[in-house]
Formats: sequence, C-alpha cells, structure tokens
Amino acid sequence: MATLTAKHKPYPTYRSSGVEWLDEIPTHWEMRRLRYATAMRVSNVDKHTKKDELPVRLCNYADVYYNDHIVEEIAFMSATATNDEIDRFRLKIGDVLITKDSETWDDIGVPALIEYAADDLICGYHLALLRPVKSVLNGGYLLRALQSPDVGYQFHVGANGVTRYGLTHDTIKSAHFLIPPLAEQRAIAAFLDRETGKIDALISKKERLVELLQEKRTALISRAVTKGLDPHAPLKDSGVEWLGDVPARWVVRRVKTLCSMKSGDGINAISIEPVGEYPVFGGNGLRGFTSQYNHDGDFVLIGRQGALCGNVYVARGKFWATEHAVVATLALGHEIVWFSAILTAMNLNQYSFAAAQPGLAVERIMNLYLPLPPLAEQRAIATFVDHETAKLDRLVTKVHEAIKLLEEKRTSLISAAVTGRIDVREETECT
Repeated sequence: MATLTAKHKPYPTYRSSGVEWLDEIPTHWEMRRLRYATAMRVSNVDKHTKKDELPVRLCNYADVYYNDHIVEEIAFMSATATNDEIDRFRLKIGDVLITKDSETWDDIGVPALIEYAADDLICGYHLALLRPVKSVLNGGYLLRALQSPDVGYQFHVGANGVTRYGLTHDTIKSAHFLIPPLAEQRAIAAFLDRETGKIDALISKKERLVELLQEKRTALISRAVTKGLDPHAPLKDSGVEWLGDVPARWVVRRVKTLCSMKSGDGINAISIEPVGEYPVFGGNGLRGFTSQYNHDGDFVLIGRQGALCGNVYVARGKFWATEHAVVATLALGHEIVWFSAILTAMNLNQYSFAAAQPGLAVERIMNLYLPLPPLAEQRAIATFVDHETAKLDRLVTKVHEAIKLLEEKRTSLISAAVTGRIDVREETECT
C-alpha cells in the first residue's frame, strides 16, 4: 500500500464503516449488501441441445473465468433453451456475471462485465447474473468491487461443499460492498480500466516471454535427443518420419523394448494433504502428500488424462502415483533423464484420443519408434539437458515471480480504489 498511497492521495475525510474487516471509508460513501443494489438470477441453462428448444449462445463458466469483459469476439458455446429461459437469462450490457461454484475455493466469485449483448446470448450454468439497479450502481464499478479481495473473501467464507464448493443465493445477496455516488463509480471504473490495462499489457509481454523460453527449452531438448551433442557426427536416415536423420551409430527401437508402462492407483481426495510423508503425483505433477506409497525408485511419469495428458516428468524415491498418471519403468542399462527427455520431444499429447476427458493411447505410445544412443551418450545428453534446461527454468521462474508481483499490484490497486483508500476523482473526469 505504501507505493499506492505515495502516488494517489486519500479522501479528505473518513468515517467508520461499521464492518470489522473494512475499517474507515470515505464520509460520503454508503455500505450496502448486493441484494439492495442488484437483481440476481442463478442460471440453470446447460450446454445440451434439445429438439423442442430454441438455439442460443451461452456465455459460460470459462468465458467468465478467463475474461474481465465479455465482448463480441468471444467464441460462445452453441446450445438450446426455452422461451422462458431466454427471457430470464438474456444478457444486457452492464450486467455482471460471477462464477457460482467450482472444485476450488479460489475459482468462486470470479466476475465479468457484459459489454456485448444479443437476443440469443444468455447466461449459462454455474453462473449467477447480477443486474445493477441503474439508479444506484454502475456495472463497471460493480465488476471492480467484486474483484477486490475485500468482497471476494466473503464468498470464500460463505461457500460450502465437500468435493465441489458453491455459493447460495443468500451468500451472494448478503455480501457487503461500498457504493460511492454514481459519477464517482464511473470515474473509479474508468481509472481502473486504464491502469489495469497498463498492468495487463505488461503481464501479457512477460507471459509471451515465458512462451518463448519454453519453446527454446523444447527445441533444445529435441535437438539433443534426436541429433546428439556432436554436430560433426555422421548421420543416417532413421526411417521414421518425425525423426529424420539420426547419428549413424544410434539404433532405432520401439518404446516397448525399453520399458513397461502401467497406470497408477486410485486414491481418495481426502487422503491427500498439503504436507505429508510421501508425495502424490497425478497427471499434471504433484498433487499433495499422503501417508502411503505405491512406488519406490526412479520412474518416468506421463500424464494420462486431461488437457495436459502426455506431459512427462521424473519421479524418484517413495511416492504415490494416481490413476491419472502412466508409470514407465525403464529397463536396466538406460538413463532415466535421457528417457524422460526423448519422451518429451515426442510430443505424446498428439496421441491422445478425443473424448469428454482426453486420454492417452498407451498402447500406441509403446509401439512408437525412438532413437537409442549408447548408454554413455545417453548419460552425456542427460547431463547436458539437465544443465541447460535448469538455466532456462531459472529464467522462467524469475519471469513468473515478476508476473506475480504485477498481479498483486493490480489487485492492490483495485482494492484501494473500491474501498476508498485512494481518491481518483481528479485523475478521471466524473461525467
């Protein structure tokens, strides 16, 4: 807050908010519950298509979760709905949608402002529609108020559930937030649109840098495991389309001649803790810890299900592999880091089969061909890959840390503006 208050001045006078978590607020601001400033509806329109219903486009959970503003360029999902559902959940410019339930606490109460509307665009399932009372509340300001941790924590505290967490109507309607005069709301919304836009542009540049570093990492691994470390080594045709030429002294083998593969075992989510004795690895890496293990040694794990199926990593020691991971046991006489690297270069995700939940075709992977160098070269390649990727990984970590700081700055700025800790009226004309 020191940097924010140093740049932006406070309001002239404050009074007690009457709410324990908020402290003082600008003297002329009001504290209200959402129920007195919005009309709320919870959508029950799902993604299914029915013959006796009308075609619509759904603004769905992912649209809201990944976008602050809902605009025409978004590829909305096609579905159907009844006349009554269309009337009840048709979106209007200035509406705000929030995610109503999720598998994690942090994904609850995420808002998005509707900036595009059409007769066939309606609010989808797992979302709540908040329509501001125009004489009291501006939609752009409501978006920013709901993005503030000061409001968002009320949703996290009020959410209930065991495996999936959800917000009740009353929890949403009972949330407190601050309401300045309408002209001031518009000024705050415009100020935050401008300032968060600058921060978002910086974040986008850094995210692009991460992508470039990851591309460089992938290319480095691929070059090392398919061409070796000696740029002058004689080459031969591998006979495999994706490989092309490989060093002449290497051989080409099927994956199944080097390892065995099987899925891990199921584990109850209740048994997985944030800390514990043995790590639990799933399809996308570390999930947590538990008191038991089903593997002991050095293994290559491959994500078996989900959008990231086919990702590859090494697991060592005692650990639990879940049913969402394929455990590859490498035969003696081969280097496990090299094996992990060659599997990474093979882009195993392309061998997943389409379904509601993408899955990996393990049998197909076992029959793929890969280039096999002598053990000494496997070890040299493993050392090189470890060393070079570690340097790139450190750079990626630094960029991610910078992104986190920018995201924290963004959140702090929003929170300061919508709780009245900074006065931005002179920075944006109140109209």
